Amino acid sequence: MKQRVALYLQDAHDLRDGLDYVRYAEARGFEAVWQAESRLVRDAIVLMAAYAAVTERIKVGSGVINNWTRNIGLLAATFLTLDDLAPNRIICGIGAWWDPLAKNVGIERRKPLVAMRETVIVLRRLLNMERVTFHGEFVHVDGIELDVVHGRREPRNVPIMIGATGDQMMELTGEIADGVVLNYCVPPEYNLKALELLEKGARKAGRTLDDLDRPQLVVCSVDYDHDKAIDTTRELLTQYLAQQPHIAKASGVSMDVVAEIQSILGWPATHEQIQRAKHLVPEDLIHRITASGTPEEARAKVEEYRRNGCTCPILYPVGGDVRLLIDTFAQD
Repeated sequence: MKQRVALYLQDAHDLRDGLDYVRYAEARGFEAVWQAESRLVRDAIVLMAAYAAVTERIKVGSGVINNWTRNIGLLAATFLTLDDLAPNRIICGIGAWWDPLAKNVGIERRKPLVAMRETVIVLRRLLNMERVTFHGEFVHVDGIELDVVHGRREPRNVPIMIGATGDQMMELTGEIADGVVLNYCVPPEYNLKALELLEKGARKAGRTLDDLDRPQLVVCSVDYDHDKAIDTTRELLTQYLAQQPHIAKASGVSMDVVAEIQSILGWPATHEQIQRAKHLVPEDLIHRITASGTPEEARAKVEEYRRNGCTCPILYPVGGDVRLLIDTFAQD
């Protein structure tokens, strides 16, 4: 029986190579591709449009954009446009962003739960082709709609998935979203508490956990050489633990280790700094929070995430051989 599986692309590959990977993933039975927009490196929307234009069946998601930097009207128009390009294949993955990056570009992430609720409510209504007036604390619109003159006027089928990490955002996701994009660099058992929180939120809206899709980002380094796969992941974790401390907290990493890595890495981190600090990432952590190793080892670890409530692993390829990863999890 086919299993759901998706591909995640960040910034480690040439843009045009990414198009080839997405086409190859579609041919090998992958359900979706998700494009990252985390550091100040690549815009997810441009690449989503490119992926949608060169494929026919695979779904295309933002993994994830933030709810602070795009005006709500523009955000809705953007996903309307993507859906015109690939009808019923677009997924809006949206998150609350993170500091210090948000702060460094002038965004004060005040009341993130209120801001996310308002964004999701108004975005969904606009994509339903409603005329919307809404005056919240963060979102203010007066009688606006997606005023399509030439084209499809019907409501758009664009699932809204929140990239939640913290407890309160997870519960909110269960209440208002179509699903959650569970974070990476967490152990499989992290999901158990997440499911409880999602279910608590779902009950507020008269729903159940089964009403929520639960795809999950999973760092996946596949190589026939076990040690090479592990070393590649160690470099990635060195950077992520330093720059995204909310992920480090969720994965249970010692804050002393994080502080020591941060003392070596600058912003942005250089390759040389990563090489100097990577020895601080213990191998048992790599095995605990990523799917790294031989194809057999990677498949076994991903299965742990499935058993703990992940409905569709979104595999983040680390290392150069993306096609090997796709082949390892092929569903054709």
